[in-house]
Amino acid sequence: MSKTHELKETSGRSLAKGLLAGLIGGLVATAAKTLAERIYPPRTHGEPEPPDVLAEKVARHELLGTQKEIAVEAIHWGFGAMTGAAYGALAEYYPAATAKDGAGFGMALSSLTHGTVLPAMGLSAEPEEQTVRERTSELASLVVYGVVTETVRRVVRKMLG
Repeated sequence: MSKTHELKETSGRSLAKGLLAGLIGGLVATAAKTLAERIYPPRTHGEPEPPDVLAEKVARHELLGTQKEIAVEAIHWGFGAMTGAAYGALAEYYPAATAKDGAGFGMALSSLTHGTVLPAMGLSAEPEEQTVRERTSELASLVVYGVVTETVRRVVRKMLG
């Protein structure tokens, strides 16, 4: 057995288990984020959601009906699952990432996505142009996402041994 393999076994860390636990956590958290946004929606004046804008940018034409619904849902759930999986992997090797029961992860994700990447990609307004409601709703729903991701990840990871 190699030293690297021995280290992994003795430390109890597993990239595969971390990815799986995080992916499951991310999917459950995506559902929770969706519910949170129904209670406190970020956009109340008909502004397009970032997944809507991205779907049409990728397609390079306007999407309608079922085609648009499927594309938007795939982006929404895919992002939630993949972000959760990345978080689960990070948590395996950097446990401090789970501080504040995932709330810090949600806040960091909000800053990275709605504060930086989405505006840079032209998928949302610049932070200073976003309404207070949009900023606070996105932050709140991503804190919910982070806490739920961490809670589910922790339970699933324990189940995986």
